[in-house]
Amino acid sequence: MKPYTRDSSNSPKRILLIKGHSAGIGDILRSSAAWRALRNKFQDTELYLLLLTKEPGYVSERLIARHHLLKGFFVVDKRTRGFGGWMKFLSAIGKVVNAVTPDLMIDFEPHGLRTSLVSLWMRSKFGIKTVGINEVPGRGLFYNICSSSTEKFAQKRRLECPLEYAYRDFVVLSALHIERNGIPIELEETHEGARFRNEFRKRFGIPENAVLMGVNIGCGTPDARIKRPDLEVISHLVGHLQERYGYTAVLTGARFEKQINREFTTLHAKKSHSKVYDLAGDTDLIELSGLIRECRLFLSSDSGPYHMAVALGIPTLAIFNFDNRRHFHSHP
Repeated sequence: MKPYTRDSSNSPKRILLIKGHSAGIGDILRSSAAWRALRNKFQDTELYLLLLTKEPGYVSERLIARHHLLKGFFVVDKRTRGFGGWMKFLSAIGKVVNAVTPDLMIDFEPHGLRTSLVSLWMRSKFGIKTVGINEVPGRGLFYNICSSSTEKFAQKRRLECPLEYAYRDFVVLSALHIERNGIPIELEETHEGARFRNEFRKRFGIPENAVLMGVNIGCGTPDARIKRPDLEVISHLVGHLQERYGYTAVLTGARFEKQINREFTTLHAKKSHSKVYDLAGDTDLIELSGLIRECRLFLSSDSGPYHMAVALGIPTLAIFNFDNRRHFHSHP
């Protein structure tokens, strides 16, 4: 491993952000508010995200790797077994450090020993200034700079705990005197998305003058199906919006969600004569940004495309199976 020399300037040129949470689209995308806040404070700084995950290769990686606020994105498998596993794990992180040569490292995780040890290792081996959360007494010793605990952060700002997801990243940023101040999550349409947006109406026979409503039933993976709304509820809402506003419904989803979309269209056809177009499996995640951009409204379950719509600034109607308002987002 080549020796690493830290930039000695006061203003960081490259910041390495460490997340050890879920690899889900929404879980990562909700961090974009924090990325924007960092860019607002350090305008010439490059941001690099290192995701420590048990699910390397997750579908969200392609989208996050193209996010306009990030200069680079890295994924390291955090599953370790024994001394050899830890050495392999640290070696992978060392390669990221040498690729980025960061001036500052920010550990966004309030809990867990893994990111704390990684931060201490980076601090001692590479001389990187580190920032973390003093969630429990003594944890702050792992870092050069640390914020107060999540609970104290929330109390000071009169926020309800547990914090809404996008706010969680601002606990550690408070150590750098960075506040959220209403910053929304964000996403830009990809080049592939723009191309798809300009072509898909003709490709799927959708009239050029049709006002589109995106519908994402979603929650197709086994662990997420408990969050999938009842099809009757979705059909009722879609039918009402079609009748009142004349929307043309376009179903989105992965290829493995094609079957649930067929069940919905069969059910909905018994109640409405309005055309429904099913595009599940016909867009990848990079192209989906273009389809969502073309929608006047996006109706969705608690899934990745919902967060993409919010981040793209498209009006959204979310259907949640649980009374958990902290998941909801707002944007201008």
